[in-house]
Amino acid sequence: MCRQDGSAKDVSRLLANAPSNWGRWGDQDEVGSLNFLTNAEVLRGVRSVRQGKVFTCGEIIGDPRGDPLWPGRAPARRETTIDKQSYVRGDMPSLPGGAEFTDDRIEMFLQGSTQFDALGHVWYDDQLWNGYPASDTNGGMKKASILPIAQRGIVGRGVLLDMAAHKGKKHLEKGDLLTLEDLLACAARQGVEIEKHDILCLRTGFLQLLHVQGAERFYENFVEPGLTYSAELVDWFHEREIPCLSTDTISNETELDPAIGVQIPLHCALMRNLGIAFNEICNFEELVEDCHADGQWDFLYAAAPLKVSEATGAPVNVLAIK
Repeated sequence: MCRQDGSAKDVSRLLANAPSNWGRWGDQDEVGSLNFLTNAEVLRGVRSVRQGKVFTCGEIIGDPRGDPLWPGRAPARRETTIDKQSYVRGDMPSLPGGAEFTDDRIEMFLQGSTQFDALGHVWYDDQLWNGYPASDTNGGMKKASILPIAQRGIVGRGVLLDMAAHKGKKHLEKGDLLTLEDLLACAARQGVEIEKHDILCLRTGFLQLLHVQGAERFYENFVEPGLTYSAELVDWFHEREIPCLSTDTISNETELDPAIGVQIPLHCALMRNLGIAFNEICNFEELVEDCHADGQWDFLYAAAPLKVSEATGAPVNVLAIK
């Protein structure tokens, strides 16, 4: 996701006076703002379950129509290792009693589908979340990896904002920007309040254009739509104590902030400094259709990425239960 273009040196100046949660939960913390999701917050999320509807918000891994990926990442490769032909050829004997089975394996980028970032995924000034040294990423993440997040799980009250509909579009397009004012206006229009400790979910519809436009057009001059940096936006996330930002884009923010010329400033300000968990590449299409139909925009959000040791991220299938 990061591009070495010399802009990183500007992040320190940009965020010199930005809020930080370092040390808030001790000098060994590795889950950051997920600490806000206490037992009481889980129960608050449960109170959002009023209809018993269940939605899964993960993209298909190995989708024959194409996987939404950051340019340069290879799609997942699934390979069948044992099937009926294995027995016909004599490669595999039937099990005692006559039963047979099939098996397969997969090779993929851990951030090559719907996934959570580890808090140490992005850094500047040679320090990860909570002040851990960037050298802790060498050969595998020794601190602030995905494993502590995976072991903890993420459960609370989720709120979905349909940012595309708010902008009068079916899908946001390349370069469309979202501000704090957009978030608040969209919530007001939908009649939902973003409360303290809510898991904020943003639907742009952008990644679905891959299947509409085809890969060549979709990835040409690739610039994702999304949130754009402002000090007011960062302060709002800090004051609201948002534990997790979940979107249906690859970066959870616009690819290169045009106003400041810095790439992924919100990864730095929200994830690295505030410890906010980033859940990316979700598919909210079925959920958003239902929310428009019944007017309920809050739900129980539940997710647990795969428990991968020393990893910088891991796949997840998010559940939204209304």
